Amino acid sequence: MVPTPPTTPVRPADQPVKRPETVDAVVIGRNEGARLLACLASLRGRVRRVVYVDSGSRDRSVISAREAGAIVVPLDMTKPFTAARARNAGIFALADDPPDFVQLIDGDCTLDPDWLPTALDAFARTPRAVVVCGRRRERHPEASIYNTLTDHEWNTPVGKTRACGGDALIRYAPLLNVGGFRDDLIAGEEPELCLRLQRTGAEIWRIDAEMTLHDAALTQFGQWWRRMVRSGHAFAEGAALHGGAAEHHWVAETNRAIIWGAAIPVLIVVATLVHPIAAVTVLIYPLQVARLARRARFSRLGWLLGLFTVIGRFAEARGALGYYIDRFSGRKRGLIEYK
Repeated sequence: MVPTPPTTPVRPADQPVKRPETVDAVVIGRNEGARLLACLASLRGRVRRVVYVDSGSRDRSVISAREAGAIVVPLDMTKPFTAARARNAGIFALADDPPDFVQLIDGDCTLDPDWLPTALDAFARTPRAVVVCGRRRERHPEASIYNTLTDHEWNTPVGKTRACGGDALIRYAPLLNVGGFRDDLIAGEEPELCLRLQRTGAEIWRIDAEMTLHDAALTQFGQWWRRMVRSGHAFAEGAALHGGAAEHHWVAETNRAIIWGAAIPVLIVVATLVHPIAAVTVLIYPLQVARLARRARFSRLGWLLGLFTVIGRFAEARGALGYYIDRFSGRKRGLIEYK
């Protein structure tokens, strides 16, 4: 008589049971209100634990996070605030029962319901991957040109890459092994972390999958300008830290900002003082706008990207030169906020 096959597979006694991979989440925020509630709701049932690190909120953020079941870590605000320090506080709060992976997410974002299974599958297919990120989108790109520009900025190439943004799924042990984020950086902490991870042989991957919805709420030129100043500061500080190494971290970005945003304008002014006809050289800027717009086949978005990229170089130069001035004067720049 042929035996009936068992309904469940028989496991040899010496074969270990594979433990399901655990994923925890670290959320950072301050006065996010309804956006924080939406963020926490998007994580519910998808991760094992949620740690919310609050940076001195004056609204109901802390109470709401506790009511939503999150572990709340109030950040010590007697020390200078950085997003890197907040993320580290959340990461280290998980060390008592370390997960396999930690999902980092800002409190003004919501997680796509299909993101974690998709990202974990990407990790399974790329054993050397330590960071996997996907498409971060602006929730309301149509609300302003500045939101549109930000949404375009998030659309980075798919494949192995050099850096991630503030939202990413990361293997916890390698993250802890490199000491987490460098918490004195006021901007650019994610690319700096990725650089140190890659030096250990790790890989950073951007996959073609929806990851998060972000609410930049950039409605004014001044907000966008300060954001670009912040980028310039990050470029210069990153180059000062790692620019001399083989990766030349953010050296090209810093040089580009200073050349287009400071050096060329000074040269135009000096040349014009010598001979007024030299003022025609200012046309290099509209020509650069046209060159950048050409990449998008002179579409409306292409012209806007070209125009604001060129304008942004002046803000980036201000941020980079501000970093160097502060460095040589011995001052430490505070957080550059744009919201």
